[in-house]
Amino acid sequence: MRKVIALILFAIPLSAMAQDGTMKALRTESERTIKKEADTSKRVWRRGGVYGINLSQGSLSNWAAGGDDFSLSVNSLLSLYAFYKKDKHSWDNTFDFNIGYVNTTSLGGRKNDDRFDFLSKYGHALNPKLNLTVLANLRSQLFKGYTYPGNVKTFSSAFMAPGYLLTSLGLDYKPKKNLSIFLSPVTARWVIVRDTALSNKGLYGVTPGKKSNLEFGAFATINYMKEINKNVTYKSRLDLFSNYRNNPQNIDIFMSNILNAKLGKVLSMSWSLDFIYDDDVRLFGKNQRSAALQVKSLVGLGFLVRF
Repeated sequence: MRKVIALILFAIPLSAMAQDGTMKALRTESERTIKKEADTSKRVWRRGGVYGINLSQGSLSNWAAGGDDFSLSVNSLLSLYAFYKKDKHSWDNTFDFNIGYVNTTSLGGRKNDDRFDFLSKYGHALNPKLNLTVLANLRSQLFKGYTYPGNVKTFSSAFMAPGYLLTSLGLDYKPKKNLSIFLSPVTARWVIVRDTALSNKGLYGVTPGKKSNLEFGAFATINYMKEINKNVTYKSRLDLFSNYRNNPQNIDIFMSNILNAKLGKVLSMSWSLDFIYDDDVRLFGKNQRSAALQVKSLVGLGFLVRF
C-alpha cells in the first residue's frame, strides 16, 4: 500500500510537468501559425493624398515704394492616388486638382491656377519591373480663363476648351516603387474645344468650326512620387507627345512638380512649378499667333492635410 501511494505521489508531478510542457508546445505552435499568416498577408491597395490651401493678403497706405492698395490670393490643391497590385495585375490611378484666385486693386480679380488631371494605367506584368500597359488620361480646367495682351482682357479657355483625352498602349517600366516610365509608339489624343466661340477661331489646333481634333503619335510619361521624410513630399510628372500627322519634331511638353513641407500639425509650405509647351497653342507673341513655353510657379504658406 505504501508503495502504491508513493508511486501515485511520484506520478502526479510528472503528469503535471507533462501537461505543462504540452500546453507550452501548443501555445508556441499557435503563436507561430498566427505570426506566419500575418507575415504572408499583403495589402493589394495603397491609397492616400494631400489637400492644401494657401492664403495671403496685403494692404498699403501712403506707401512711397508703390504697389497695390489691396491684394488677396487664395490657392488650393488636391492630390489623390490609389494603386492596386495583385499577382501580375496592377492598376495605378492619380487625380490632381488645382485652383487659385488673385484680386488686386490695379488688376481686379482673376484666376491664377485652374487644372484637373486624371491618369489611369492598367498593367500586366511581363517581369517584376516591366508591364504591358493600357493608359488613359483626361486633362482640362473648370472655369473660364482669360489672357491680358496689352492689358486687354481676352477670352481664351473654358471647361473642356481645351480638354485633352489620351489613350495609349505601351510598356511601363518600374525600376522602383515610386518611379514609373511609360513609353508608347501607338497613342491617340483627342483635343477638345467645346466652346463655340473658341472653336470658331480654330484655337488649340482644331479646324475652325469643329470642336475636336484627333491626333496619332508617340507618347511617354515619367511619374515620380517620393516621401522624403514624414514632413516633406515631392511629386513630379513629365509628359511628352509627338504628333505623327503634324510637325512630329515639335514635341508637346507637360511637366508638373509639387513640393509640400509640413511645418507643424497642419501648417505647411508648398511650391508648385509647371511647364507646358504645345505647338498648337498659338496665343503668344506680338500677334498672339505664336507658340511659347508656358511657365507657372506658385509658392504658398497655409494648411496641409495628408491622408
